[in-house]
Amino acid sequence: MRSWIERMRPIARHLPLAIKRPLRACLPARIVVPGTDGDGYAIRSAAEQAIFSGQMEVHDLPPIFHYWSNTWLRPELEKFGFSDPDGFFVHWLERTATGLARPLRVASLGSGNCDTEIRVARQLVARGVRDFRIDCIDLNAAMLERGRLLAEAEGVGGHIRPLQADFNQWEPAHSYEAILANQSLHHVLQLENLFSAIEQALVPEGRFITSDIIGRNGHMRWPEAMEIIHEYWSELPRAYRWNVQLRRRERKLKDWDCSVEGFEGIRAQDILPLLVERFGFEFFFAFGNLVDPFIDRSFGPHFDAGAAWDRDFIDRVHRRDEAEMRKGTITPTHMLAVLRRRPYHGELRCRPGLEPAHCVRRVVS
Repeated sequence: MRSWIERMRPIARHLPLAIKRPLRACLPARIVVPGTDGDGYAIRSAAEQAIFSGQMEVHDLPPIFHYWSNTWLRPELEKFGFSDPDGFFVHWLERTATGLARPLRVASLGSGNCDTEIRVARQLVARGVRDFRIDCIDLNAAMLERGRLLAEAEGVGGHIRPLQADFNQWEPAHSYEAILANQSLHHVLQLENLFSAIEQALVPEGRFITSDIIGRNGHMRWPEAMEIIHEYWSELPRAYRWNVQLRRRERKLKDWDCSVEGFEGIRAQDILPLLVERFGFEFFFAFGNLVDPFIDRSFGPHFDAGAAWDRDFIDRVHRRDEAEMRKGTITPTHMLAVLRRRPYHGELRCRPGLEPAHCVRRVVS
């Protein structure tokens, strides 16, 4: 099986998207019991690597996303001392390094091309934090090599150490003052094992700093959210209902389970409940749900960030999002969080009405 996967991987990378997606749908159904044995995991792992190996930019989003984030998220984030996800990581790493009598040791899980880690390293150096190293851990050797070359080119090669490993089976070799997970937890099948490894690897005062997706598995919509989304969907011009990624028109938004192709969103809905159960929260910023389909890569490209109707539509959906999340009708699909090993009795900083436990979905359906 492994030899077949290796032979197909170079071919699959160059297939048109319209062909790749039906092929990916033939992968085995989602693995329910956490484990890494058998051909099912091997196929998913190969698919995951094939999907990302050729991607130079894995976080690119349409202009309407940036309109939304700059208009609505940035002012809220600035209340906590930073304005974007990179600034979030820099802010908490700088705090962790302050007063430290030894070099700051950081592990970044699922670092891919190491682009976030390199930007963070440059900002830390610019702020006077120079005695640190970030171990960039990822399964994909091609992406790690790009990261190594980019780190050298950006002048932070001495701070970035690429390490190839499957973080489903991560066994930390030593302790860390900080562990980062930037949009990587929703790719993890063995979350319990990973969180145990993180607890083991963190020094007593260490921080687990993460930005991730915490919605339904496969990035699908829960029924209570989909019902509200369809209210707004009916307002969209016909041209806006063309799914750019799946190349199909959707009269009503259709759920698509991303987890059938590799590990995308494989256990996203389990992330927050497990974190609440196993860690103490020092910081928590939860956001987004209803607005997601309108600003993502599938339908977001149709919106003109400079057009009044488009901006007004996104603004209305965002306001509804916030109101429904605070009522508990729906739960957030994204979070920034800083966690500590238990017992932790310090202060929790978060947005009022959006505490971690409040954001765990409790509706059964």
